[in-house]
Amino acid sequence: MKRFHRLFLGALAFLVLGVCAPLGRAQQSPAPTTIIPGGMPASPASAATAAAPKADPMHLTIGLEGTQKSGDVSVAVQIVILMTLLTLAPSIVLLMTSFTRIVIVLGFVRTALGVPSAPSNQIIVGLSLFLTFFIMGPVFDRMNGEAIQPYLAGKMTSVEALDKASVPLKEFMLKQTRTRDLEYFLELGGFGPTAVKDLSMRVVVPAFVVSELQTSFQMGFLLFLPFLIIDFLVSSVLMALGMMMMPPVAVALPFKLLLFVLVDGWHLVVRALVQSFTN
Repeated sequence: MKRFHRLFLGALAFLVLGVCAPLGRAQQSPAPTTIIPGGMPASPASAATAAAPKADPMHLTIGLEGTQKSGDVSVAVQIVILMTLLTLAPSIVLLMTSFTRIVIVLGFVRTALGVPSAPSNQIIVGLSLFLTFFIMGPVFDRMNGEAIQPYLAGKMTSVEALDKASVPLKEFMLKQTRTRDLEYFLELGGFGPTAVKDLSMRVVVPAFVVSELQTSFQMGFLLFLPFLIIDFLVSSVLMALGMMMMPPVAVALPFKLLLFVLVDGWHLVVRALVQSFTN
């Protein structure tokens, strides 16, 4: 039995020495040298550099250098301008299109009827937005044909495309702007007498917004008149009957709705809004 243990321990020691010996020789062996032209051995770093595989010549490079066209801006600047326009898009839609007049007039209609929550704000804004797209359709088509498509085809630079796109929009705003408002902002900006084609957008846009507010409030006043007459009549009848505790608004509301439905009020309002921009 003791002889068996001695044989087992000897075999185990032999296996351990057989495994560890090659590892020790591998760790103690010097780094391989490479002979370079000239007969001098190269250093291990040089050998590693020489033995390293060459990089694949096919690689992808992403940069923002731009097209290097004369008169054009770099891609980085174009991206910044695009993100700015996307941020200011709601303001552009509100202030430089027919949206302002439409949403104010529809709000006056709802207030004149005496139903502040019907139709809801979402419906008012949605209807105003779709009417804006309908009215501004010809303007957007001109902008697309004269500026956007030539720019995408590479026939003009981004600066030229921006100038071309502003012309139809400026013409639309000038048709709806009062001369008095234009003269006021020209005087306020110190521009002096200026031809219509040379007017700056910084003058046209505020003058257009002020004119749209004036026009929308005038239309709102005309919308209030028939409903105001109904309120007077209901109040007079209730006063004559001695029903002073009955609120006139609650009694006049059904008559207002009946009148508005009988004359097809929504059709008349929308038609008046659309025709106010085409005249």
